[in-house]
Amino acid sequence: MSTATLTPAPTAAPQRAGASDAAPGSQVETMTMAAALNRALADALEEDGRVLIFGEDVGALGGVFRITDGLTERFGEDRCFDTPLAESGIMGSAVGMAMNGMIPVVEMQFDAFAFPAFEQVVSHVAKLGNRTKGATRMPIVVRIPYGGGIGGVEHHCDSSEAYYAHTPGLTVVSPATPQDAYSLLRAAIASPDPVIFMEPKKLYWSKGPVDTSIVAELRQAQVVREGTDLTLISYGPSLSVAMAAAEAAEAEGRSVQVVDVRTLTPFDDATVMDAVRSTGRAMVIAEAPGFASVASEIQARVFEQCFEYLEAPVRKVAGFDVPFPSPKFEHWNLPDVDRVMDAIDTLHWEDAR
Repeated sequence: MSTATLTPAPTAAPQRAGASDAAPGSQVETMTMAAALNRALADALEEDGRVLIFGEDVGALGGVFRITDGLTERFGEDRCFDTPLAESGIMGSAVGMAMNGMIPVVEMQFDAFAFPAFEQVVSHVAKLGNRTKGATRMPIVVRIPYGGGIGGVEHHCDSSEAYYAHTPGLTVVSPATPQDAYSLLRAAIASPDPVIFMEPKKLYWSKGPVDTSIVAELRQAQVVREGTDLTLISYGPSLSVAMAAAEAAEAEGRSVQVVDVRTLTPFDDATVMDAVRSTGRAMVIAEAPGFASVASEIQARVFEQCFEYLEAPVRKVAGFDVPFPSPKFEHWNLPDVDRVMDAIDTLHWEDAR
């Protein structure tokens, strides 16, 4: 397995509404998403001796993307350590540790590298709490760098969130800003139940304000841009596309609202549906292939719960239903502003252009 360092090109992070509204006495710092994740891990290690961080190359190297940089040096090899290249063994060890009172935070080096551990996640991590009627909890966080936009090859750029979202017993989270990266990871580590924490690789070097005093709600979507004509619904790596498309649509006279789902499951129907009802039009934007996806589930839920409010069909702009292409062609597969704007034009506007 690769241990080379891949450095995504800097990407502008969408600004979180209210992210700079610091709590009294707090100090807001501008940092990258990678630094925010590192800070969240360090703060969790500092505050709770039960927290352990382990995975492939997370120790001395600090991880392929340097998310765990300096943690072994600061907290010791018994708190942040390397494992063999065996994802199933990593996850099985986490299950045993969680059963014995520890809080494992494991890193899967790349999205598709996590597949050998999938049986452990589905059969044990997701089910032990229910199987034991709550007597055995699984406070495990599985960090998975995912998505494209970094010029990586297959097995390094998958969007695998639907596999986990389909599995009852798992909370699946994907931050889109440095603030949410910090706050949601802290909330995930504090959760008594398992969290799959999907980290958009292309946003690791995006920058934004981070207030470490903010406590996130794990299961709450957010309206990150107000608008009256259309609601764009997105998460993780595609939220920046939604925000850029909203800006482009505003230049054409459309007032576009943007909702960041943040937690894919359990899904925050209330926030998303209220947003859609307020505009009467909706579109879902996601990087993963569109068939049987998180995007198609959101699309279906909007149809079911908001049908009488809709002025047009709910559109979906997603990755194509193909294996992830080579770096030369990945830009054709990933949703972009042009594809979103073309879809916006089909939403039955009275002033059709």
